[in-house]
Amino acid sequence: MSDAHRRRFDAVICWKFDRFARSVSHLLRALETFKSQGIEFVSFSEQMDTSTPAGKMVFTVLGAVAELERSLIVERVKAGLRNARAKGKKLGRPRVYPDAHRIAALRAEGLSWVKIASRLGVGEGTVYRASQSSAKNHLRAIPRNG
Repeated sequence: MSDAHRRRFDAVICWKFDRFARSVSHLLRALETFKSQGIEFVSFSEQMDTSTPAGKMVFTVLGAVAELERSLIVERVKAGLRNARAKGKKLGRPRVYPDAHRIAALRAEGLSWVKIASRLGVGEGTVYRASQSSAKNHLRAIPRNG
């Protein structure tokens, strides 16, 4: 939008209105901004002229329908997740617990986090977190002199 205010382009072209904006209000604000800057707005799928009153009306109705459709999808997904949780299903990726001693040994050999992750078949963040967790647990296990 900052580029629109600087007039860095002459037209905005998108496949569908609902791919451009998440809500009708955002869509209409963007259209008003483009209009005030003399920027054309083109949607390939809807193929309408948004510079006419009838085109604006159809644009608003299509935007409202797209927003409704998106809201219904969100509701269905949330309901599905609640239902799965209620049935005791575990959601998300399964947890991976790599061997912290092996990570420490590979690190001592001079391998990078990326190479260790590749060798163990897990993500770099997983390797790093496992090593940090192991180090914290090790520090807690050392008695204080005092």
